[in-house]
Amino acid sequence: MVVYKRLWGYTRRYLAMFLVGIIGVSIDASMQAVFIKGMQPLIDRVFVGKDSEFGLLLAGAILVISIIRMAGNFAGVYGMEWVGRKVIADLRQELFDKYVSLPATFYDAFSSGQLISKLAYNSEQVASAATHSVVTAIRDVMIVVFLLGVMLTTNARLTLVMLLLVPIIGLLVTVISRRFRKISHRIQDMMGNVSHVTEEAVTGQQVIKVFQGQESEKARFREVNEKTLRLHMRMRATHLASSSLVQLAAGLALVLLMLIATRPNMLSSISAGTFTAIFTAMIASIPPLKRLTGVQAQVQKGIAAADSIFQVLDVDSEQDSGTFAVDRVRGDIEFKNVSFHYDSSEKPILNDVSFAVPAGSVTALVGHSGSGKTTLAGLLPRFYTGYGGHITLDGHELADYALDNLRSHIALVGQQVVLFNDTVAGNIAYGALAGKSRDEIAKAATDAHAMGFIEQLPDGLDSLIGENGTLLSGGQRQRLAIARALLKDAPVLILDEATSALDTESERMIQEALSEVIKHRTTLVIAHRLSTIESADQVIVLDQGRVVECGTHEALLANEGTYARLYRTQFGDE
Repeated sequence: MVVYKRLWGYTRRYLAMFLVGIIGVSIDASMQAVFIKGMQPLIDRVFVGKDSEFGLLLAGAILVISIIRMAGNFAGVYGMEWVGRKVIADLRQELFDKYVSLPATFYDAFSSGQLISKLAYNSEQVASAATHSVVTAIRDVMIVVFLLGVMLTTNARLTLVMLLLVPIIGLLVTVISRRFRKISHRIQDMMGNVSHVTEEAVTGQQVIKVFQGQESEKARFREVNEKTLRLHMRMRATHLASSSLVQLAAGLALVLLMLIATRPNMLSSISAGTFTAIFTAMIASIPPLKRLTGVQAQVQKGIAAADSIFQVLDVDSEQDSGTFAVDRVRGDIEFKNVSFHYDSSEKPILNDVSFAVPAGSVTALVGHSGSGKTTLAGLLPRFYTGYGGHITLDGHELADYALDNLRSHIALVGQQVVLFNDTVAGNIAYGALAGKSRDEIAKAATDAHAMGFIEQLPDGLDSLIGENGTLLSGGQRQRLAIARALLKDAPVLILDEATSALDTESERMIQEALSEVIKHRTTLVIAHRLSTIESADQVIVLDQGRVVECGTHEALLANEGTYARLYRTQFGDE
């Protein structure tokens, strides 16, 4: 009931058009009832009474009824479709807006395939329930109500037989609705798994081929595909069972009507037209009653889908209670007794980490994989919150900064380069950088040593690079990401494996460019390749979430500790 009320809140925004749809569908349904009501005078007066003039009058009435019904059907279906699609457009927009405002912890818990499935498949299920199903439900309910009115006004005693169907239909709808919704929830989840497995197979197709994983991937997809098939067939069997029971109940009602109407005392009190009108009305009520059980299946799919969407919409967006803002920070950073663990794990990722990063200096974070380097850097732009201890920027707690203002001072080049299906220039001048001039974009590309390959592209800076830069090499994609960070000209720069995809020559050029750029910025460098951080002002060595060493490259080598072992292992000296 809560989901129904919430969906109605979206529908109410377009109440005028919704009423147009209801009125149109009601007119369509009423004209069907009027047509059947005309069966009584047609038989009694025209065919039995031989009244030809009245027959011509009825023919004209049928023409008018057909035109009115056509207009009502068009207005009803179009109005409901318009409202339904508006509701779905609003839901999809809200869901997408929520996606881009959710915290990083949310994305740690869901695969991208599942989230895409909610936006595409689940919302389409709501669309079907909110358009076709609503039109069908309202029309069929109206038809049954109007036909019942026809029967009551024709002969109330015989109509009581029709009322025997009401408790049967009510019981079926109640029982079937619960089962439909339960199965529908499982189908929504399974479709998310289908999307997830497909996405992994598409994005990882090279690894699958090289490591000959085609058969295992086929088996994975076959498993989720067959489970989805079984759920759909279970849904279909439930629908057919309910529809068949309705048809059986209606057939029994017709048999009972025949038994009562053909009794001698009844035959003498009803005309042929009266019986024909009631019998036709009862037969005409069977298809809408059957469709109503089918509509229940579609509606429950839509309700289950809407419920899954609302669950995401109800997740708290990134918290931003900070109010402090400044045009440009100096870049003094300090971590004081910082501890952190993910919600899904009790094991701490960071444990009592403390160190300072003076403004304009370069600090390298090194350590084995899983030591907490990337997590530590992710705390600075507040990708993750809920840490223990204190992190300050220019003496102010990170939580005190307005989130947009805080992130405006930080540029990031991540290990996983993210590019968009846009031009080279559009990817460099992305988001808030879209207003940058052509010369500024070109300079950033030049400083990142990217102009060399950009000029060789068909349209230079205006060349499209494909989805996530698929038309570029790994090194070219990473240089575009570096150019984007340079164009932002932020006082704080985070480089997370920023040269990991480059060959030795490209890495040397990038290092030369970065050595000039980082002179006026506070830079955090995260690297497994220790050769990239030898010139850092300080090196922070992490091991299992703790700071185990801190100092310059030369001093740490002389200590013969963890860093020295990492360094020698890197270059194969051990």
